[in-house]
Amino acid sequence: MKLNSESIKDAVWKEKGYFLPTYDRAKMIEKTIAAPKWVHFGAGNIFRAFQANLSQRMLEEGLDDTGLTVVEGFDYEIIQKMYRPHDNLSILVTLKADGNVEKSVIESIAESCILDSSDEKEFARLKEIFAADSLQLATFTITEKGYSLVNAAGETLPAVAADFANGPEKPASYIGKVAALLYARYLAGEKKIAMVSTDNCSHNGDKLYAAVSAFAKAWTENGKADTGFAAYIDDETKVSFPWSMIDKITPRPDDSVDEILRKDGVEELDPVVTSMKTWVAPFVNAEESEYLVIEDKFPNGRPALEKVGVIFTEKETVDKVERMKVCTCLNPLHTALAVYGCILGFTKISDEMKDASLLNLVKKIGYTEGLPVVTDPGVISPKEFIDTVVNVRIPNVFMPDTPQRIACDTSQKLPIRFGETIKAYAASSELDVNDLKFIPMVHAGWLRYLMAVDDAGNTFEPSPDPLLEKAMGFVKDIKLGEKDEAKVKAAVLPLLKDATIFGTDLEAVGLSDRIVSYFMELIEGPGAIRKTIDKYCK
Repeated sequence: MKLNSESIKDAVWKEKGYFLPTYDRAKMIEKTIAAPKWVHFGAGNIFRAFQANLSQRMLEEGLDDTGLTVVEGFDYEIIQKMYRPHDNLSILVTLKADGNVEKSVIESIAESCILDSSDEKEFARLKEIFAADSLQLATFTITEKGYSLVNAAGETLPAVAADFANGPEKPASYIGKVAALLYARYLAGEKKIAMVSTDNCSHNGDKLYAAVSAFAKAWTENGKADTGFAAYIDDETKVSFPWSMIDKITPRPDDSVDEILRKDGVEELDPVVTSMKTWVAPFVNAEESEYLVIEDKFPNGRPALEKVGVIFTEKETVDKVERMKVCTCLNPLHTALAVYGCILGFTKISDEMKDASLLNLVKKIGYTEGLPVVTDPGVISPKEFIDTVVNVRIPNVFMPDTPQRIACDTSQKLPIRFGETIKAYAASSELDVNDLKFIPMVHAGWLRYLMAVDDAGNTFEPSPDPLLEKAMGFVKDIKLGEKDEAKVKAAVLPLLKDATIFGTDLEAVGLSDRIVSYFMELIEGPGAIRKTIDKYCK
């Protein structure tokens, strides 16, 4: 059982329980290459598990007759060493909370392309695609940093600066190359298209627009592009940049899934580690839950993706859904489990949900403290969303997610995941910020985490975080067993007052004393974290 176009014709795949679509793939590929509708940038796991599967369902249900063109612009070897050797096929393994495993061969990718302007053949094909009348949308999963044109110091990246100066002929930067493809579409007759970021960041459409627009303005101002190009990018009746909210967990392919596939007889499953250190396998494992909400702004039309579960709505509703997820119903619960999971010695998020105290902690944060300030987006029920998170998604034992992974960049997450709720309480005439007891416990837990000593008294390595060294400096002189609360408060108060980290000055809103009090209990000695979490949450 090899993953290629010939092998999947063998009946053994179905005998082993794999879903194989029934549409004519050869005809689909022919039609897609001749008249492409949907291009996707970013050939990673989320694309293979979500967008490619949406396209497959459209094809299988007879709702469309063309598939996808996937484009990789960061790590070309993903295409060269994984996609093309497997005829652009992949295996999706859906890990369900009830213990069932669904295995599907994803066949909807008609063509894989490399976003390399120095490769004349590859770039010419992409320009041809972008000049096509049929093209309706380009979607993106290139991570939030993929849209940034500057470094951490706010300085324009060298490749971007060079592209600004040199124009659209052979740009080197990612967005420069995307802008060059849009310029090809402009030159072909100012043809319409929707540029849809589906990356997991707020107001993602604005981020993509800002990046593309910067190139259009630079090129028109310095005479490297036709004077009408910038106006074309700015005209949303021609080029739109819808907002979206995406939510689906696709962790790194797990060894247990690899073992299932090998027992079935699937060959050539060894992952490829590229020269850029990308780890990619022929299969993707993913949770069953998925949400994709998109602002319905498509100048050249769009596939009927609402028939396979995508929600199309107004920009304001997309924003409400995003805030619901990030500020209340999912991300805060994940961060709480990440912080306490690390200091209590857990290595799987799902195992934490078997712990009565931690389960109660996330329920209190979500239902008791979060729901009173959430704005109901109307298209998804906040309570039902939390119900799914708490009862299905996080407890899924087949999802190999770790608190250590989720604890990455915690300092960047705290202001949105908890700060917005705190500010909502502080601004409310009906709610009292002093009623918040469990969000402050997460803040106290983070202070304890910054000590890099677990509940058994053993040191551990905190997850990467751009402000880790700075934050750890506030607790570096605090030891387990410290009794002097005044000394501890003096040490950590400057950190707790930092609104850039917490979203608000925690002393000014009246929560710092509660956080310090919890923290004092957490540092009493080995076992104090368990004792404290059980005391308040069991």
